[in-house]
Amino acid sequence: MDMPFDAMAEMSDETLLVLFANGDGAAARALNLRLTPRVMGHAYRLLGNHAEAEDVTQEAMLRLWKIAPEWRQDEAKVTTWLYRVVANLCIDLRRRARGVALESIPEPEDGRATAAEILQDAARAEALQEALDQLPDRQRQAVVLRHIEGLANPEIAEIMEITTEAVESLTARGKRALTAALSGRQEELGYGDER
Repeated sequence: MDMPFDAMAEMSDETLLVLFANGDGAAARALNLRLTPRVMGHAYRLLGNHAEAEDVTQEAMLRLWKIAPEWRQDEAKVTTWLYRVVANLCIDLRRRARGVALESIPEPEDGRATAAEILQDAARAEALQEALDQLPDRQRQAVVLRHIEGLANPEIAEIMEITTEAVESLTARGKRALTAALSGRQEELGYGDER
């Protein structure tokens, strides 16, 4: 029996997944609406390509639906499992595409910003993505999870299957590399007056 959609807003991801596995279509819709934007954002930050991120998002969500009947609630959070799947899919995709230039980041779709602000935001995003692309895969994943996705180090450690200390090391080295890559571009990116 399907529950009202709004009653599912307070349910955990794990509960919704179990409900879906038991045939509740509304639970699947609620979980999809909740998780897809997060998965897409994470995939995009790891890949820097909207189309590839969409493909990874679709594949990760399909894998989630396929494992739903075997899901064991007490073993892991759904988001932790998803972040790990997305990262692995992105790493596999990047390995297959080595040597192929990534598409540039499209301009943000914000009608309230001026054309100059849109161009500057796009240049900043592109510069960040270019700098992220120069990082080794594990450093990039740790930096994106920590500083863009806002996850705590213990959760990142679980996702990446490493120690918290290793996460701290990866994020520190990644931040230093990003700072070095972007330091000479402050004025170009409009940060010259923001000291």
